Amino acid sequence: MQFWNPIPILHKNGSTLRSDPTRNLPLKLRRAAPKFFLKNLAEILRLVEAHPVGHFRNVQFSGLQPHHAPAILCDGEHRILRKPVLFSKMAKADVALCPGRILQQLATGLAQAGADIIGVSATLEKTGSEVEKAVRAAGRNFTAYTCDFSERNSLYAFIEEVKKVHPKIDILVNNAGTILRKPAAEHPDEFWDKVIEVNLNAQFILSREFGKMMVERRQGKIIFTASLLTFQGGITVPGYAASKGAIGQLTKALANEWAAPNVQVNAIAPGYIQTDNTQALQDDPERSKNILSRIPAGRWGRPEDLAGASVFLASPASDYVNGHVLTVDGGWMAR
Repeated sequence: MQFWNPIPILHKNGSTLRSDPTRNLPLKLRRAAPKFFLKNLAEILRLVEAHPVGHFRNVQFSGLQPHHAPAILCDGEHRILRKPVLFSKMAKADVALCPGRILQQLATGLAQAGADIIGVSATLEKTGSEVEKAVRAAGRNFTAYTCDFSERNSLYAFIEEVKKVHPKIDILVNNAGTILRKPAAEHPDEFWDKVIEVNLNAQFILSREFGKMMVERRQGKIIFTASLLTFQGGITVPGYAASKGAIGQLTKALANEWAAPNVQVNAIAPGYIQTDNTQALQDDPERSKNILSRIPAGRWGRPEDLAGASVFLASPASDYVNGHVLTVDGGWMAR
């Protein structure tokens, strides 16, 4: 993996020495590592392994994307303090449970960061799905389940099965959701009940059942999918707006209780993303034009735009982030 930026050496006082990073390495490694090796993390790892130095005995490097420049953190005596945490890899044992419609993009991002994936939706194929192929291509394990989150008995049966087969869930991504459109004066009970059941009730039950296990272990990550309608009211979707407003508050409520036992609960609020949930808006020329005119980025979001946010909230980089609703909206909420 190529890294085209030199790796900065950071000291405890926060200073960064960029002019000659190699001068701060132990002499034995410095002689064996010309400066150009600092552009290639794999070469650095090879050098460290080939020239063991006491200071570097416990070095661990995270898997980052090629455009990210990691930092080696050192104290005044050039000892490694800790591995880089910017989008650091999940531990190999991390298991992420990901329900929902944009499962493939979220699951692929987490798999590339090192997590095994349990996928669930109402229509997910048991084997051979595109999401399974993507996760396995990243070298991670994938297990598929089907569950209708609008049916309470089906939800509890799914939870019990997962607990038996996968007793340790490290990351819960609450992404399942549905939307039913009708003006408020004509909005039938069955629309309201189904949306609230899938978007809110099922999310709370999943979080409670897997969250209590995280609390007992004193480690875990829960990521809800909120919405721009966590902040705004929307049009002709009263049940959806109510459910997503509640998700924002549920995120904060759980974070207040579970931050102390080291379970981080946060949410991602996507903007207008190209999914089947927004297909009616995409197909409406006037609505689509009005939406795009407000988005500073000038385009609809893509499901893969959410992957980076999910990896951040699932990784050690967010260990001090609690109860936050992170908008990924192309700048919509800034207007």
